Amino acid sequence: MTERTLKVALAGAGAFGIKHLDGIARIDGVEVVALVSRDLDKTREVARKYGIGQATTELDEVLARPEIDAVILCTPTQMHASQAMACLRAGKHVQVEIPMADSLADAEALVALARETGKTAMCGHTRRFNPSHQYVHQRIQRGEFHIQQMDVQTYFFRRTNMNALGEPRSWTDHLLWHHAAHTVDLFAYQCGSPIVRANALQGPIHPELGIAMDMSIQLQAANGAICTLSLSFNNDGPLGTFFRYIGDTATYIARYDDLVTGRDELIDVSRVAVSMNGIELQDREFFAAIREGREPNASVAQVLPCYRVLHDLEQQLSGHAARA
Repeated sequence: MTERTLKVALAGAGAFGIKHLDGIARIDGVEVVALVSRDLDKTREVARKYGIGQATTELDEVLARPEIDAVILCTPTQMHASQAMACLRAGKHVQVEIPMADSLADAEALVALARETGKTAMCGHTRRFNPSHQYVHQRIQRGEFHIQQMDVQTYFFRRTNMNALGEPRSWTDHLLWHHAAHTVDLFAYQCGSPIVRANALQGPIHPELGIAMDMSIQLQAANGAICTLSLSFNNDGPLGTFFRYIGDTATYIARYDDLVTGRDELIDVSRVAVSMNGIELQDREFFAAIREGREPNASVAQVLPCYRVLHDLEQQLSGHAARA
């Protein structure tokens, strides 16, 4: 396993699946040999573009191939846990895109099965890998910076069911279980301290999509640091997530792979890792963990505490709705 080429299948040829294929193309010793997605014509088109031998709509066909070592799942949120567990039962290593589940029960079941099978099981908590956040993390580890507060804005303009490429989605996105998961996990990871308090409020439920379009979350870590997270699918303006780290020795603002000071001075993060692409770095960690027989950063076990917090927040929001 340490020398031979890893044979990989990717499920989900949408916006994020393409990001993974582009990242994997820059990684030596890895070959994507199968592509799975719901639209066979589109799947074949993407497979031709990336030189992938098999295109299918059936994940089971891919899992039956003994030569495939690992699977990356970029499928709809509601399928993540069941598909990840199917991969583990088939003896495959698996990386599932965020979130690993949309319920705590499924997340715990996935972690238990990963432990039972001994296979590498990782979740795509990409913020752990973006060079901007790695720069801050390295300063924290050296004792040069301590977070006092994080202020995070996750904003999109998504009043219809569209993906990151502006194409119609076959599933409905979720502010809590998908987008909040990035920040909830990152806050605890960067603080090196578990979340001990969490509160949430949400706006009106969309009449057609059936989800809250606006949400506000407050977090506190055991070490006293706090986080304020604002999320919206109603923001008609700059899109994406912006992280402000307010610390004892500096202020940083991270925008995906870019980082500036609180005074908007650009910080060079080009030497933080071997790439400036967070998805590629995430995939590199997955493949390295398989080869080295170790637990990856962002293993399903490591990120499970995030899903416990999301579950607690969901219970809060359900209680608020029942009393309204």
